[in-house]
Amino acid sequence: MLTRTALLYLARQEKLKDIATRFRTFRKITARFIAGETIDEAVAAIKDLNARGCSASFDHLNESVSSVAETEGEVREYLNVLAKIDEAGINSNVSIKLTQFGLEIDPELTYQNARRVVADAARRGNFVRVDMEGSAVTQMTIDIFKRLRSEFGLNDVGIVVQSYLYRTEEDARDLLKIPARIRLCKGAYDEPASVAYPEKKDVDDNYVRVMKLLLASGTYHGIATHDPKMIDATIDFAQKHSISKEAFEFQMLYGIRRDLQEQLARDGYNMRVYVPYGKHWYPYFMRRLAERPANVWFVMKNLWK
Repeated sequence: MLTRTALLYLARQEKLKDIATRFRTFRKITARFIAGETIDEAVAAIKDLNARGCSASFDHLNESVSSVAETEGEVREYLNVLAKIDEAGINSNVSIKLTQFGLEIDPELTYQNARRVVADAARRGNFVRVDMEGSAVTQMTIDIFKRLRSEFGLNDVGIVVQSYLYRTEEDARDLLKIPARIRLCKGAYDEPASVAYPEKKDVDDNYVRVMKLLLASGTYHGIATHDPKMIDATIDFAQKHSISKEAFEFQMLYGIRRDLQEQLARDGYNMRVYVPYGKHWYPYFMRRLAERPANVWFVMKNLWK
């Protein structure tokens, strides 16, 4: 069985996408985790999610942005997404990765690009989540988010923190002072032990600590997990402290634990599903495999059917 480290290495080898997609079954399996390569395919997926009681967040996949012109293309894509949301009447916000907007080229360019998207979302009464990426850009991401938050409202723009990083509890406390709407997740990048907890138990313990901080803050946050233990811990804490189901939302990724997504929605919890789409889906798909060994087994089993 491939290790998590090996899968994360393969995620960085996008040239392997062409080889992998020669297998018809592989292409079919990716559809479980990727809504499609076009906006219209993602809209159709979100309509289905809405019908099942879940809201959504668009996530345009592209991790190979290396020029100013490409960043402009990403901005246009997200402006189009926001227009499509209104046009289709679907319940969805958007998620952006700052490396798509030029973070590895010029932080000021990145800020200006992100600002255009947040401004358009705010005008439409929508919301933009600034995703967190690898630890090398954590501080820059937080800095740009703070600039955006200083200009826009609490319900216009939010951010993500990752429980596998040592710094996250302190970051969460700092962001809550603004305040900020935060999405808490475990993290999916290959990080060294110098910056991230190497053991799952420590990642989980930190997740629960930060979850409690968020829910107790009185601000609307996203608790992003597919782990039943983390979900149970969240529900238990909310019930013990009389925090209503409407005061926060659970979040999951498209195609993962669909049964649990629908069950939480039926139980009256706000459930948001992140819906990734786009031509550059390969790195994202490989990270999803790295997160859960069961995902690897699912793929391998079906490849040989």
